[in-house]
Amino acid sequence: MNYGLIGSILRNQPTVKRKVFVSYHHGGDQIYYDAFSKVFSDTYDVITDNSLERAIDSEELEYVMRRIRENFISGSSCTIVLVGKDTWGRKYVDWEIKATLDKQHGLIGVQLPALQAAPNGTVTVPARLHDNITSGYALWLTWAQITGSTQACAGYIEQANVGAKKLIVNNRDRLLRNV
Repeated sequence: MNYGLIGSILRNQPTVKRKVFVSYHHGGDQIYYDAFSKVFSDTYDVITDNSLERAIDSEELEYVMRRIRENFISGSSCTIVLVGKDTWGRKYVDWEIKATLDKQHGLIGVQLPALQAAPNGTVTVPARLHDNITSGYALWLTWAQITGSTQACAGYIEQANVGAKKLIVNNRDRLLRNV
């Protein structure tokens, strides 16, 4: 058997793109999603929900959660939550984070430039994301860190994917309406 030929064939196979789900407030942070998607579309298969309210068109909680898991989270390896000033109170962002944690996928929160820190240095993030940043499961990065380079982003995604599953905190009630 000619292993040189097999090695050559394997090296010439297209690289499979890692699928990354991006959760964000569509009404406030679309520009950041568009920029992220444009920069990383050659490196990652960037998945978005394309506004779940319109895509699923249901208020039945368990049905919506199943659709989020099946259509958006399944097949991805990591969820990146773009956190702007109003993201903390968006029910679908909370549900997407919950579904990500249910699947034990990697989780990264990204502080967008639009999210200004209070004088004491704190920022308001989705509560479920905060729980997992505090526990050490989720990463918390700045926009500059995540978009610095494809290599840096890849490193963060890999780091998020190997997080200790025992650190997951997912016991909050789901947001039932936007705040």
